Amino acid sequence: MIQLRPAADRGHTQIGWLNSHHTFSFGEYRDPQQMGYRSLRVINDDRVIAGAGFGTHGHRDMEIVSYVLDGALAHKDSLGTGSVIRPGDVQRMSAGTGIQHSEFNASQTTPVHFLQIWILPDTVGLPPSYEQTNFPRETRLNRFRLIGDRAGAEGAVTIHQDVKLYSAILEPGASVTQALPAGRHVWLHVASGDAALGGHALREGDGVAIRGEPALDVSTAGGAELLLFDLA
Repeated sequence: MIQLRPAADRGHTQIGWLNSHHTFSFGEYRDPQQMGYRSLRVINDDRVIAGAGFGTHGHRDMEIVSYVLDGALAHKDSLGTGSVIRPGDVQRMSAGTGIQHSEFNASQTTPVHFLQIWILPDTVGLPPSYEQTNFPRETRLNRFRLIGDRAGAEGAVTIHQDVKLYSAILEPGASVTQALPAGRHVWLHVASGDAALGGHALREGDGVAIRGEPALDVSTAGGAELLLFDLA
């Protein structure tokens, strides 16, 4: 089964400094039919103007992954972490019993484009924690590279849930095949570019729920960056 979630159907928030599209219900965008997919709760596609961002605010009991597509994102939190996240970096923050953080565009001249992903943890009340790892472009080129999972396998960031998160960058004209474990639920997100899957033409921002398929065969004409969530 392949079920498309078109980019045009997403929720949308636009204020002076932020242009955000919501794959699932978030903030003032409420749709009872789009409350997430399995443990995947949020995919926000955020564009923030130069010098602006999200001031200090709190979270609890959520695995938060930040994935930068263009520009640079400056992070600070109540654990004392201060970092800049750039394309190729994956940040995982476990809110656990409570954490305060801020996320600002690190540049005073250019916008930043990033995905903020929330995954429900399998255990509540965890100690807050932070992790950031770089995955070079060549390790994700024309293949799905594991970037997050519960065990931190293959150098992936650790996510406190039964999930495997993969990233792929496809060159123009490339295709990739990924075997899908039986009994799992898969979500494919087109972070940028174009793709084709099972007769569906996909574009930036589209999401696809996949169930009961033995493999994922994706191709692109003009190039694409993809995220694949393998979920219990």
